[in-house]
Amino acid sequence: MMTNLAAIVDVGEFIAFSCTASRIARSSHAIRATQLTITHLQSTMRKGRAMTQSVAVVQLRQETLEAFLSYIREAEACMEPTLNGSVAFLWTDESADRALRVRRGNILAQLWTGQQAVRAPDGLIHDWIGAASIAGTTVDKTLARVQDYDNHKNIYKPDVMDSRIISHRGYDYSIYLRLLKKKVITVVLDTDHDVHYQRVRDDRWFCRSYTTRIAEVDDAGTEKEKVHPPDTGYGFLWRLYSYWRFMEDESGVIVECRAISLTRDVPFGLGWIIEPIIKNLPRESLVNTLKATRQALTSGS
Repeated sequence: MMTNLAAIVDVGEFIAFSCTASRIARSSHAIRATQLTITHLQSTMRKGRAMTQSVAVVQLRQETLEAFLSYIREAEACMEPTLNGSVAFLWTDESADRALRVRRGNILAQLWTGQQAVRAPDGLIHDWIGAASIAGTTVDKTLARVQDYDNHKNIYKPDVMDSRIISHRGYDYSIYLRLLKKKVITVVLDTDHDVHYQRVRDDRWFCRSYTTRIAEVDDAGTEKEKVHPPDTGYGFLWRLYSYWRFMEDESGVIVECRAISLTRDVPFGLGWIIEPIIKNLPRESLVNTLKATRQALTSGS
């Protein structure tokens, strides 16, 4: 796994600096600037190789997992009042300004609380909430589209490379998704999920999805493809628990997703490699998922 990571980073650095060198070469200081750029490129690539060689594979520790599950128990306990009607069903409706922005078509996404991920022993817990309105549809149509798991590879591409239903009974699904995470480096993950739907009222539904397996994949789609054992690898995603809400109103459907994930911590000195994929991607993935869900329902694709 080390070789693949280093190769991806080096190629990216080479392309970026080659483009910079080409632009500078067109200036009046072409020769000197190009020499300086090449020197900087060589230095950066040497640094990149050294740093990627230091990105050790990690094993999910039981202490880290227990901290995550404790966080989940607290979060789910706090969700109960929203399901029994004692407080607002939607996060959107907890704020008049937020409700207005969502119903005007904005896709909102933010950390559930605080300004950064929650620290766990040797790990980070990322808790994000997002919301979007989908005009001109119904909750039944929305559920039908979201539950079309065999077609998720088309609805949510390129983030979902492959998808299929493993089993389905009533409101319960077991599904497989191959996920692509690309930011600085490329990571492919094979994931299994247990999904349960709950009808709260005729016009509103709740869904929770737990990953039961996440495995990193090397050389995906090639003859050299290798799927690693769960809870090993670089630790870019160890667990993902998602909580969906669907509520129909006079204009369409409000869709919300709260995504709580567990990743490795950021090793000292390696933030430029690790940090973008484990700190920035949760929000980007959430926003992309909401956008794609809206697009699938408004375009009829």
